[in-house]
Amino acid sequence: MSQPPHTFAGNPLDRAANTRREPEELERLVAAPTSRFLPLWNLRALVTADDTPRLSWQPLSDLDAFAGENPDLIFLGLSNGEPRFAAGTKGEDDPSVNGCMSGRGRFEEARPLASDIPGGEAAVLAQARSLIDWHDRHGFCAVCGAPTALGEAGYMRACQNEACKAQHFPRTDPVVIMLVARGDRCLLGRNKRFPTRKRYSALAGFVEPGESMEEAVRREVFEEAGIVVGRVSYHSSQPWPFPSSLMIGCIAEAESEEIRIDPNELQDALWLTRDELGSCFESPDYHSADGQLEIPSPDAIAHHLIKSWVASG
Repeated sequence: MSQPPHTFAGNPLDRAANTRREPEELERLVAAPTSRFLPLWNLRALVTADDTPRLSWQPLSDLDAFAGENPDLIFLGLSNGEPRFAAGTKGEDDPSVNGCMSGRGRFEEARPLASDIPGGEAAVLAQARSLIDWHDRHGFCAVCGAPTALGEAGYMRACQNEACKAQHFPRTDPVVIMLVARGDRCLLGRNKRFPTRKRYSALAGFVEPGESMEEAVRREVFEEAGIVVGRVSYHSSQPWPFPSSLMIGCIAEAESEEIRIDPNELQDALWLTRDELGSCFESPDYHSADGQLEIPSPDAIAHHLIKSWVASG
């Protein structure tokens, strides 16, 4: 049986990519009575005010009130044939509080929200958040500096300088995240950005230009912890919309044991046994039995890499 998708994966929408270059079909979708858009304010999504929230889709008749005139409307796909879009706005005043979205729900941050809404909706949120954030960052051409305009239903921005006309497309940044194992022990590290000094996780790093996944794993592990890695195997992947990464999960076999951390990357790194890590999965807050170790929660692929390795013993 295949494992369930990670948080932010498992998008149920039909992206209907072929329609993005068909203006007449897009106009028909926008005009359809079943069309809805997901409002994002400061990259926070509108959700229902229930104890078990859901994404709060809104009729396109409310689009201008939320996002102003001529907003960037991004086509996400079709939900059982019904068009779904996203639109974003920024500002200090929360539109759900005495604003145009008053009574429609509340705006929530994506990461804590992802654990409260159905998995498929979290994946749709990842798609919407990443695209809206990309448009916010690419209002000007990287070639000539002229303003850009939305194209292809939100999957391209076109330079408005007639002498340039460069086209810019959303990009996803590949990140390798790897559980390094040697015998009955695996290597975890602590980053200075972690919320507590007890938190340890799998090592991770961006794939560099001209580098394979396996090469990136070996380079990152050696740079951060001084460990030589041999065989690298793929485990699974996870979209990570902060702002737009793809976490490529791997299991890496260590060929050395002596840890030499790079203090610019890690505060600490250590080898842990399956028994030491196993108790973390018996705790509701993912702490070890002695309370001295904490691993990431299930919304992160690192949690599942560790869990898979522990179970493999």
